[in-house]
Amino acid sequence: MLRLFTALTLPPDVGETLQRRQSGLPGARWRPLEALHVTLAFYGETDERRADDLASELARVAGAPFEIVLKGVGAFGDNHRSHTIWAGVETPNEPLSVLAGRCRKAGERANIVLEKRDYRPHVTLAYLKPQTNPDRIGAWMAGHNLLHSPPIRIDRFRLYSSVLTDDGSHYELEREYLL
Repeated sequence: MLRLFTALTLPPDVGETLQRRQSGLPGARWRPLEALHVTLAFYGETDERRADDLASELARVAGAPFEIVLKGVGAFGDNHRSHTIWAGVETPNEPLSVLAGRCRKAGERANIVLEKRDYRPHVTLAYLKPQTNPDRIGAWMAGHNLLHSPPIRIDRFRLYSSVLTDDGSHYELEREYLL
C-alpha cells in the first residue's frame, strides 16, 4: 500500500524564507525544508493497481502555468487545541482551485475514495505537541502574520508517496506532471 498525495513544491528561496520563521514556539515540531509544499489532493492508502491508475489519470490533468502568493499564517485545531501551524495561500486563486479539483477528480476516476473537506491551500510549517501553550501559539502567529511572498510561478505538480515515521512523514517523489 502507498500513501499518496499531489502537491506543489516551493522554490528554494521561498522555502528558506519560511524556514527562517520556524523558531520561537516551544512544542512545535517544525517541518524540514524538503517537506514544505502546498497539497492539492490527499489520496490516502492506495494499492499498487489504483496507484498506477491514479498516475495515468493525473497525466490527463490539463492546465497552464499560474502564480500563487503565500500570505499570512494560522493554525488548525479541534476541541480548542491547535495542532498545526501553517502559512496561507492567498485566495481566491481560481487556477489553483481548478487544479486541486482536477487532481481530486483524477483520484475519483481511479476509484479512490477521498475525504470530503473544503480545500484550504496552505503550507504546513509545524505540528504542535498537545501541551503547547496556546498563548505562545497566538504570540507566534501575531509575530509572523505579515508573511507575504513574491508571486511563485507554478508550472508543474507532483505525485508523492508518504511514509509515516517517528520523526514525521518522509516524502518520496513518484511522478511529476507539467502544466
